[in-house]
Amino acid sequence: MMALKTWLVAAAALLAACSVASAQAPAPSASLAAARTLYASAEYGGALDMLNGLVSATPPGPERQAIDLYRALCFVAVGNATEASRVIETMIAHDPLYRPAADDVPPRLRSAFTDARRKLLPGIIQQNYMSAKAAFDKKDYAAAAKGFSKVIAGLNDPDIESSTSQPPLSDLKMLASGFNDLAAKAAAPPPAPVAPAVEQMVDRVVRVYSPSDADVVPPVTVRQAVPPYPGRVLLGGSLLMDVIIDTTGEVESATMASPPNAAYDRLVLGAAKTWQYQPATLNGKPVKYRKRIQITLVPTPAR
Repeated sequence: MMALKTWLVAAAALLAACSVASAQAPAPSASLAAARTLYASAEYGGALDMLNGLVSATPPGPERQAIDLYRALCFVAVGNATEASRVIETMIAHDPLYRPAADDVPPRLRSAFTDARRKLLPGIIQQNYMSAKAAFDKKDYAAAAKGFSKVIAGLNDPDIESSTSQPPLSDLKMLASGFNDLAAKAAAPPPAPVAPAVEQMVDRVVRVYSPSDADVVPPVTVRQAVPPYPGRVLLGGSLLMDVIIDTTGEVESATMASPPNAAYDRLVLGAAKTWQYQPATLNGKPVKYRKRIQITLVPTPAR
């Protein structure tokens, strides 16, 4: 009897020690990586709680889009399709041309993004047009050109192709293109005077760097969404394009380096105006950089 009593006391002490150790164990730090681990372990509720906490501390941007994408995935996993749709619409409102990588989401969620773009994009395009036109009227041509470029990129989105052939979007397509050309010309700086010294000419030539400049840190991609090919791809292959990325990380110009493909080139060049990068640097200072991008077209399977 005495031995049994001693065993019970020892067991109770061990249980208390385990409880204290458990209570003192630190909770995992909240981060997108930790939430992804919880999601991969099918702990959707815990992942969602962590992601909801991250949202309140993360401003709109690429990291916020990644957090919201996993929130949508978690809501789908727990059967809350309504909240998943609400999160997706918020993502489209922050970045109308955002498309998650095909490998990151199931087909059902890709369809939800398509539905959200069809619902929201026409209104966003019209609002962007009004803002760009207001900037044009104020003679802020640089802001106007940037705004009209966003309008044109949105109008070229294949998800709203049927809407762009009807008013009011069909009217905006012509107006935005015309105002964009006028704004771009008005915003262009006057021609630089001819440099009197050879050193100045050399400096002007080499200020756009490329991968051949080993001492330059290349730009880092923040957003580079390539639009899908319109219609069926009959013959696969690769397209090459060159973009000049300025010292702010925006695309200054874009040209196709491969044989022309009129229908697709227009889409890609329009989308390139909205791409964003962390600029290339030389000795810690931002510099212009020429980047070559390869776009691979895969033949569409026959139905």
